[in-house]
Amino acid sequence: MFKVISAKLVSFFIAITISLITVAFLSLIKSADVTILLVAGGISFASGFILIYYTLEFLIFREINKIYEVIGKIKKKHLRDFDTSVTEVKNSDNPLRTIKQEIVRYVSRKELEIDKLKKLEAYRREFIADVSHELKTPIFAAQGYILTLLDGAVDDDKVKYKFLRKAAKSLNNLDVLVQDLLTLSQLESGGITMKKDYFNLYHLVLEAVDQLEDKAQKKQIQTEIVAPDKDLIVYADYVRIMQVMLNLISNAIKYNKEKGKITIELENLEKSVRVTVTDTGIGIPAEHIDRIFERFYRVDKSRSKKQGGTGLGLSIVKHILENHNSKIKVTSVVGSGTSFSFKLKKRKEDAEKSKDND
Repeated sequence: MFKVISAKLVSFFIAITISLITVAFLSLIKSADVTILLVAGGISFASGFILIYYTLEFLIFREINKIYEVIGKIKKKHLRDFDTSVTEVKNSDNPLRTIKQEIVRYVSRKELEIDKLKKLEAYRREFIADVSHELKTPIFAAQGYILTLLDGAVDDDKVKYKFLRKAAKSLNNLDVLVQDLLTLSQLESGGITMKKDYFNLYHLVLEAVDQLEDKAQKKQIQTEIVAPDKDLIVYADYVRIMQVMLNLISNAIKYNKEKGKITIELENLEKSVRVTVTDTGIGIPAEHIDRIFERFYRVDKSRSKKQGGTGLGLSIVKHILENHNSKIKVTSVVGSGTSFSFKLKKRKEDAEKSKDND
């Protein structure tokens, strides 16, 4: 509708202008009477109107129609890149401005998509570089020991068994890294389904502490479990939560001071149980806290390498807890220690009992 009205209005005003100019020019001729002036004005108006109208129609509005057709084809292909329909464009007060605004929005969205793809590509390159570096260390170590044996050290029984043990340790480290990578990849892609059931969280924590007791004793680290209530039934995946606890306690041992302390506190809340693992270790600088759950991210790379580990533990912890609708929280003071905490949903009847007691 706007297209037709606009073309006619524009043509009308221009034709009127041409007609007035024609009449004004002919009025300068003395022989031209009123009849001639009216006829000349009418002819100039009609011819001007027809000429200008069809010029606008074919040269300008025909191009606008082509834009309508393009947008229509995009809509038919179910590409939802445009917010404005063809009908809305046609019925707008200014179709050219509407189309321009739509194109600007479209370009802005595409720029954001390109920026996102660039960031993903950079992240992919960084991840591949990290994986290659992490895999290279145990592979080269095992390769070096085996090549040394092949070069003649195999004849010395004492050296042979020493190097075989070191090669086996390197291959074990490689296996742990590959398993962690597979686990993380499956967690991120949704390939692992959480097998949730009810179990006693206190018993799980006892088992996790028991598994890491030897490692703690080597650094003379004291481990304490604080649990006012030892009957803490939660609804979660036992195997995955055990993985979370082993990672957190292992890190607390690894980055703790000699003769330090680890406190594992279980708090019985109204609808959940909060688990807090606190150490008296080196702490984490504030600028690094937001990044420690990234793959292979290490606060102190040289020190972390000596401590061992794959650099994937906290990332796995984060994804497991997210699959339990929970979040891992961190507080840390450099030189004093770090606390990691998360919540797990309680058994329904226990939650109701806690509510009644309150």
